[in-house]
Amino acid sequence: MAAAEPNPPVSRIESEVLRIRGLIERREFSAALAASDALLAEVPENRDVLYLAAVSQRYLGRIADALRTLLRFESLHPGYARLFQERGHCYQAVGEAEAAIAAFRQAVSLNPTLHGSWRALESLQRSAGRLTEAVAAAAHLRKLASLPPPVVSASTLYYEGDLHAAEQVVRSFLQTHGDHIEAMRLLAQIGIKLDVLEDAEFLLESVLVFAPDYHAARYDYATVLSQMHKHSQALEESHRLLKADSDNRAYRAAYAYACVGLGRHEEGLRTYRKLAVETPESADLHLSIAHALKTLGKQTEAIESYRAAAAVRPSYGDAYWSLANLKTYRFTDAELDMMRAQLASPATQLVDRYHLCFALGKALEDRGEYAESFRCYERGNAIKKRQSRYQAEFTERNARLQRQVCTREFFAAREGFGSDRADPIFIVGLPRAGSTLLEQILASHSRVEGTMELVDITRIVNQLQGRVRDDAKPRYPGILAELSADELRALGQKYLQDTQVYRSGKPFFIDKMPNNFRHIGLIHLILPNAKIIDSRREPMACCFSNFKQLFASGQEFTYSLEDIGRYYRSYVELMEHWDAVLPEKILRMQHEDVVADLEGSVRRILAFCGLEFEASCVEFYKTERSVRTASSEQVRRPIYKEGLEQWRHFEPWLGTLKAALGIS
Repeated sequence: MAAAEPNPPVSRIESEVLRIRGLIERREFSAALAASDALLAEVPENRDVLYLAAVSQRYLGRIADALRTLLRFESLHPGYARLFQERGHCYQAVGEAEAAIAAFRQAVSLNPTLHGSWRALESLQRSAGRLTEAVAAAAHLRKLASLPPPVVSASTLYYEGDLHAAEQVVRSFLQTHGDHIEAMRLLAQIGIKLDVLEDAEFLLESVLVFAPDYHAARYDYATVLSQMHKHSQALEESHRLLKADSDNRAYRAAYAYACVGLGRHEEGLRTYRKLAVETPESADLHLSIAHALKTLGKQTEAIESYRAAAAVRPSYGDAYWSLANLKTYRFTDAELDMMRAQLASPATQLVDRYHLCFALGKALEDRGEYAESFRCYERGNAIKKRQSRYQAEFTERNARLQRQVCTREFFAAREGFGSDRADPIFIVGLPRAGSTLLEQILASHSRVEGTMELVDITRIVNQLQGRVRDDAKPRYPGILAELSADELRALGQKYLQDTQVYRSGKPFFIDKMPNNFRHIGLIHLILPNAKIIDSRREPMACCFSNFKQLFASGQEFTYSLEDIGRYYRSYVELMEHWDAVLPEKILRMQHEDVVADLEGSVRRILAFCGLEFEASCVEFYKTERSVRTASSEQVRRPIYKEGLEQWRHFEPWLGTLKAALGIS
């Protein structure tokens, strides 16, 4: 995790906010309110100004006005803890103790560093005779008082969403207090939010060396391991947590998630369902249950659970998108109206907003309303693009470096290196290019294990990149030239060992991770006898299908038509290089050819993999197995041709994509 950049210059709005804070500190509340109102005319949705206006109104005794301001505040910034703390103060001022307690509880659930809320909770709970709750609040206050002020300050910034400022503060503190476990855990939590998972993993491992009984840090560690697809390790950590507290809901949910990650879906489902019985109001649990049911092919039950999630929380965009992502679900008029209403509501959070955009795009496409459908897809992608750190130049540079390093002479000098095992069958390409269909065909063979999208090659790449990365001078792929025969063999053996947990004894297994096309050189060096299949699809159909798809994680190149087009061209150029330097190493399967001649394509695939023909591979849709990708429901039906030309309905709006692909 790179050190945070210096703060940018203070803007005029920020300067005025600081001035208003000063007025409140000097108890000049009328002046503060007048200044807040004037500033709100310019920035009516500004979080800090709305907060200061409400504070000023409360101090002036205008409680009803303050509560109205806070109601508007909540519609715009529902996750900001201080608005609930301020609401608690308002209710406390007019003697509404129960409403105040509820507000303060909401505040500390969002930001547990709020001293004012904890102090109020201790006092109010004691007055209400709830001594247990009062003692707990007092204990939390003592815990906050025991922490160094910089750690508390950084924690507050973290909970208020100012991650880079929080990182800056906690890093500065750790320079002189390098073994402070709370500061290390906080930096790890920031890393998780910023998706710098390797750093978070290392920090949490260090925390647990110093404090092995620190259960909150161990829970964070289990969560990071699951996010890194290290499900076996995550399961071990979950077991340790459950031994300490078998009833803890968060620990049980972490255990269920790890089970699902390892393919133990029924076991994970049992745990999720028990949790859902205890708290049926949890939309997230209904969604987790639905995802597991979908993976197992239980579509009707999955739909019921997705609908239950949306019923619990009507703005839950992921529930609607998950229904759309079944590809076979058709929304009712009432569901369409609900999605539009939630998208129009200012209270809908950003993450729900872009999920709703993609869901509406699919629903409208199914109804033939292509212009409005495209506008929804375009809006959802624009939101995701603003959140993305993707830069096409880095991807294209990596491809150039691969071509420079991995030459025919380079591979000839390393012939015989790596593990000689031939177990893996890699399926690469772009997402939405038919790779799940090829996976299902191969997984229908009696000698081939269907697994899931494995991240083990990516993990090896990250290991070779090193902990300290320099985007201007990346270590990988150049470091491949420095690896000895023994090191390459060890990497191949480690890959086989790490993937063993997903296998049940069949001689071959599938590793379907589309973006591994970027690492075919590494794959060949560590596993020279592995089979590699390139799943390819007509460029316009493939690229637009990616634009319509909201991915759970990764695939950041898909949220811009120009980025998708550039990525596709880079992919084709790199595959041409691999074909030249590793002749006959890769089988290319064109999706349109597979659809046109299924049996002939199946025979070609099996022959390439050294497998005898089995009719079950042609009847792949009868194979019962878990499928996790966006095509999970499509590969459970006989092959169909309708999807090949769907992109043409949107052709009037795809000029940018054509230009990026070089299509006239």
